[in-house]
Amino acid sequence: MPVAALSDGRRAWARRTRAGTLLAWFGWLALVALTVFCWQVMTRDTIWSFVLDAPAQAADIGGRMFPPRWSYFPKLLKPMWDTLNIATLGTLASVALAVPVAFLAARNTTPSAALVRPAALFVIVASRSINSLIWALLLVAILGPGVLAGICAIALRSIGFIGKLLYEAIEEIDAAQVEAIRATGASGPQILAYGIVPQVLPAFAGMVTFRWDFNIRESTVLGLVGAGGIGLNLQSSLNTLAWPQVTLILLVILATVVASEWISARVRARFG
Repeated sequence: MPVAALSDGRRAWARRTRAGTLLAWFGWLALVALTVFCWQVMTRDTIWSFVLDAPAQAADIGGRMFPPRWSYFPKLLKPMWDTLNIATLGTLASVALAVPVAFLAARNTTPSAALVRPAALFVIVASRSINSLIWALLLVAILGPGVLAGICAIALRSIGFIGKLLYEAIEEIDAAQVEAIRATGASGPQILAYGIVPQVLPAFAGMVTFRWDFNIRESTVLGLVGAGGIGLNLQSSLNTLAWPQVTLILLVILATVVASEWISARVRARFG
């Protein structure tokens, strides 16, 4: 820590030298200048008259959204069921694909750290780098609109999430337990079943349940790009300016998300 000389000749500890203080101030000024520049770039095409009128427009739309159109509720049962199927089946498909990828990516279970592990890590990173909506857009173009595209989009997105957390959990297992089972002459599948799986199963159950809960949220908007579910009804209601229907759809989505959050919390508490 630098030492500063006082006017009476004594020395005192200083947080920074004079050069360090000037450098810190220069850094703050550069940060402010960068922030101002970024703000100008972001708002270059902004029409400020629309921004100033936004509170009045929001109040007008809010007034049209109430009361909800409860008579529309029966028409939401099947789309909501499709949404739940998209989230559930997509999560199950991702589990089936992510588990072997995670074992191939973990250092202590991969058959080849030089070839197989980098390939498995690439699959995990590629899955996590593309949003579900982008997957849905691609799959709708390939498979056509409908629930199947939504299921595949959720599955492809979830592989990276489950695979990453699972392979990290596998790498953190107690190696002594595995060695003890191997010392008894157990085969590879027996070591996997009795030495590795019991250690990662609680974390695995928690991460799958959490991902399923998150996938329900994501599947509600996949219909906006034609991937099935209640998002189709939301898009059509928005396009026709049926604001009472929009309110009801949002309430149904909220109730579903709250229920899935409760189920997810109970499962995580059970295996935690």
